[in-house]
Amino acid sequence: MAKISLPHMREPKIVADGVFEAAARERLGPAALVCGVDEAGRGPWAGPVYAGAAILDPASAPSGLADSKALTARRREALAEALQGCAVCGVGIATVEEIDRLGLGPAADLAMVRAIAALGVEPAWVIVDGRRLPRGLRQPGEWLVKGDARCLSVAAASILAKVARDAEMDRLARDHPGYGWESNRGYGTAAHADALNRLGVTPHHRRSFGPIHKMLLEESRATR
Repeated sequence: MAKISLPHMREPKIVADGVFEAAARERLGPAALVCGVDEAGRGPWAGPVYAGAAILDPASAPSGLADSKALTARRREALAEALQGCAVCGVGIATVEEIDRLGLGPAADLAMVRAIAALGVEPAWVIVDGRRLPRGLRQPGEWLVKGDARCLSVAAASILAKVARDAEMDRLARDHPGYGWESNRGYGTAAHADALNRLGVTPHHRRSFGPIHKMLLEESRATR
């Protein structure tokens, strides 16, 4: 009997669209300002957490908005520049000191709340990437798993946050050469770990993170 081969079935590609914003405006009114929010930089050993917020005009949103991680750096930068000209944009930051003092989750929440405040207008509804709304959020809203890949305004926010944070890590890399922050963005790569062993901990490292905390603890014990 001849063997029957079935065509390879690919997983359907998730495409960001404006369905969630349209649903919110249908509930709240056509003029309601709907804001997408996302953050960048939760996992790195060094550098602040950044968050972006974006309110899009459906008629003038740039094409190609998607999860920032799925785009090239050049494409992200071009889209971020385009968004500045056609959308209401905000960026918020939580510093390394705030990450260490408050904890990563609360600090990321603070960055998102600050990004919304930086819009300069009050959104009627907020759509946040993730599994919960940030603590301290004043506006009503909803959370959306994989929102940066499914929702246009959240995708825009993810791009704003990523581009702003990358620019900051480029600046910090110039001030602290050798850690590779211009390429690893502060994440815990082997090269970054090697640089820490050679060069030590900088003021921009998150001391509450396990590898950094362990290194500082070992250094403290060695000097006793």
